[in-house]
Amino acid sequence: MEEETKTVRDIAMDMETSIDEKVIGSRRIVRFMLISLFTNNHILMEGVPGLAKTMLASEFSKHLGLQFKRIQFTPDMLPSDVTGNMVFNPETRKMEFREGPVFSNIVLADEINRTPPKVQSALLEAMEEKQVSVYGITTRLPSPFLVIATQNPIEQEGTFPLAEALMDRFLFRYYLDYPDRDDEVRILESAYKNSIQAYSKLDAETIMNFRKMVENVYVNEDIIEYIINVIRKTRESDMVFVGASTRTAVKYLQAARANALLSGRNYVIPEDIIFMAKELLNHRLILRPEALMDSDSDYKKIVYNAINSIINSVEAPQ
Repeated sequence: MEEETKTVRDIAMDMETSIDEKVIGSRRIVRFMLISLFTNNHILMEGVPGLAKTMLASEFSKHLGLQFKRIQFTPDMLPSDVTGNMVFNPETRKMEFREGPVFSNIVLADEINRTPPKVQSALLEAMEEKQVSVYGITTRLPSPFLVIATQNPIEQEGTFPLAEALMDRFLFRYYLDYPDRDDEVRILESAYKNSIQAYSKLDAETIMNFRKMVENVYVNEDIIEYIINVIRKTRESDMVFVGASTRTAVKYLQAARANALLSGRNYVIPEDIIFMAKELLNHRLILRPEALMDSDSDYKKIVYNAINSIINSVEAPQ
């Protein structure tokens, strides 16, 4: 088991390093993308235009021996543009199902908040049930299946806020910030270098095996109590109107196991819980209006301050 755990850690580190050479400053978010992949979940990336969100998803897919498709969401889309539709085959004189772009292992849902709720709801079934239902016919999606969604937080015209149910299907909402000065210098220095890179790819069988390994990562009873205490504290905070659900606690435990495995351990420690608290909780908490009005900061800083306060108020096990 220790040798297999070390193999997972080495593969994760190689991917983080390799992708960081192409998308500078991306090591941390690649870890969250791997956690989403190994726990059968999805990730939402949010940031202003020009922060390489689409490029990052593309580079991540190149390290996987899986099918990758991109869906560019627009306000005039229909659910069938995502899921597929029934079409008439003149040769067989029968209606046949033609698969949409969601039938892929890795789906980049680009600018997902630009599509209306009807299309978002079509994606909801795919993300949660890993299947698509069209005209009463249910078709399973390929496995593994991962949705990497992006959205632009600054544009309001022609956008549709994601429903709470859909937001909850994303394991993480990762805020992408501007790179620091050193990283920005590196980006400019590497902008016109045509480097040929060989990718060591993870295939579907290996990914499914890693998912089984995640389920076998040991979790102490104190860690379970710690997760529950954090989740319950979100419901008691003065800054929070609606706290995290029990489903969030289950996903938290899965994510902690995956992070432990990616770190080369077959057991969970409190640092695994703390490491991903902001990204896992920020889209699952509804803040009180007074918490938003009493601060000059943007929403991200306010919700992060609330999460920090919650984490700091819960005693971590030794």
